[in-house]
Amino acid sequence: MAFKFIAFFALCIAAASAGVIVPGAPLAVAARVEEYDPHPQYTYGYDVKDALSGDSKTAVETRDGDIVQGQYSLNDADGYRRIVDYTSDPINGFNAVVRREPLVAPVVAAAPVVAAPAPIVRAAPLAAPAPLVAAAPAPLVAGPAVVKTQFASPLISYAY
Repeated sequence: MAFKFIAFFALCIAAASAGVIVPGAPLAVAARVEEYDPHPQYTYGYDVKDALSGDSKTAVETRDGDIVQGQYSLNDADGYRRIVDYTSDPINGFNAVVRREPLVAPVVAAAPVVAAPAPIVRAAPLAAPAPLVAAAPAPLVAGPAVVKTQFASPLISYAY
């Protein structure tokens, strides 16, 4: 190992003596200058609707300097659409508001129609039979459907 070090040191001295390395001369260094935008601005968005797989998602984001605003949405597997509105700035940091909306309107089941049997009225024997009289069916009354939904995770729970 010592031989390699001595050989390398001797090679460096020989190169300096031959004028290949000039003491005090600046070494040429290829410096790569990267452009820097002090106030970046952009807007982008996308929308995916794949009928084959059922994938549906959107995103929109806008940046003006250090202020970013955006929204994205996607279909969850439980039949709801998750919509997230977010903002980010140096003062308030990152903030997001999450909403969930059902993909289809809830179905309100109507009350079952139950008709009472119609009484049969007969005239006296030997007389002509009287026509059958049926009672009018009970009116259908549909009230508002009440749906209670709860979501829970180890840290956050929601009740609607």
